[in-house]
Amino acid sequence: MNFTKLVCAVGALLLPAATLLAADWTQFRGPGGLGTSDEQGLPLTWSATENIVWQVALPGPGASSPITVAGRVYLTSYTGYGLEANAGEQKDLARHLVCVDRKLGKTLWTKMFEPKLPEHQYQGEGSYHGYAASTPITDGERLYLFFGKSGVLGLDLDGNELWHAYVGENVNGWGSGCSPILYGKLLIVNASIESGSLVALDKLTGAQVWRAGDIRASWNTPLLVAGKDRTELIASIEGRILSFDPDNGKPLWNADGVHRYVCPSVVAHDGIVYAIGGGHTSLAVRTGGSGDVTASHGLWRQGKGSNVGSPIYHDGHLYWFSDNGGIVCCQNAATGETVFQERLAPEAGTIWSSPVLADGKLYCVSQRNGTFVVACRPKFEQLAHNAIAGDETRANASPAISNGQILLRTDKALYCIGKE
Repeated sequence: MNFTKLVCAVGALLLPAATLLAADWTQFRGPGGLGTSDEQGLPLTWSATENIVWQVALPGPGASSPITVAGRVYLTSYTGYGLEANAGEQKDLARHLVCVDRKLGKTLWTKMFEPKLPEHQYQGEGSYHGYAASTPITDGERLYLFFGKSGVLGLDLDGNELWHAYVGENVNGWGSGCSPILYGKLLIVNASIESGSLVALDKLTGAQVWRAGDIRASWNTPLLVAGKDRTELIASIEGRILSFDPDNGKPLWNADGVHRYVCPSVVAHDGIVYAIGGGHTSLAVRTGGSGDVTASHGLWRQGKGSNVGSPIYHDGHLYWFSDNGGIVCCQNAATGETVFQERLAPEAGTIWSSPVLADGKLYCVSQRNGTFVVACRPKFEQLAHNAIAGDETRANASPAISNGQILLRTDKALYCIGKE
């Protein structure tokens, strides 16, 4: 069994089978947090008049991705503040959880959450992250939301609050954007911004189970890597790649990492962790070590990488999209050698979303210029460029793949793309 399938199998054992469907997309970057899907028959092209099954207006903007469970779609937005640079008052800020009927595309309900103030000041592009940037996660029976210093919430599937916990009080000008993950009975949150720590909460009560400190300048969602003898919790922070025991938060190993802030989440395959990040860095480290494993387990390091979007692993190669200028890069996963580096056409501009892989294609959403579709193979081929006329709002969320369709959110709307 390859690593991707192993992670998905482990994840399936941790989630209630009665509620989850095989086609559900239950967390940031989908099954195992790797950004890949086994779905087939996804649309290659779409527009405002082609392959749009339904669309739903959203109460406000956000960078969080949609998730699906039990015939519903859930995602978050914010309103009242952070819509224009250096304007408005934080007292008007509100966050929203939107629940949409998966088949019909109708809003079933919207819940509003008040922030804990003061929040970070909105000063324009970049600093708006943090008001609704964290993607929800579900175990099939409950929903879990992370709103930075405003805390972590456990809800039932109807949006009723079960518990509310806080993981730190700090804010940052770039905001807070890490998404929570589930491990057994634990909900694990990267609270680097709020308290410089990883925090594990009891998913039923919100009580803290463990906390690991010294998590510096890290805006990425941790990854669970299942090995032969143990499962490791991997996080990329400024300067280091860190591995923890997810049961108790004890450090397992560390290695030389990205020497600046880190937004991209890591990916892994066959026990090897791949990381990219700020300062144009990419690297590979083998899991299973102890202490500083830079010399013993570090496999390669290259001077190429993306500042924001996370990579994809597929068939011995890494794929990622540059955040500035719309360049797609393919690397040999064994050596780090660049296989191709090509610019998308038309000019993609800023890309802050992470790509997803499905049906042999990479789907990558640019902030202002639609979605680009690239063949996921070690020879560059741009297959399509899709834009929805009439919606010129920002798009920073990664797509979700569900039942042969693509769920794509902008600051204005949620779209279901595909065949009915």
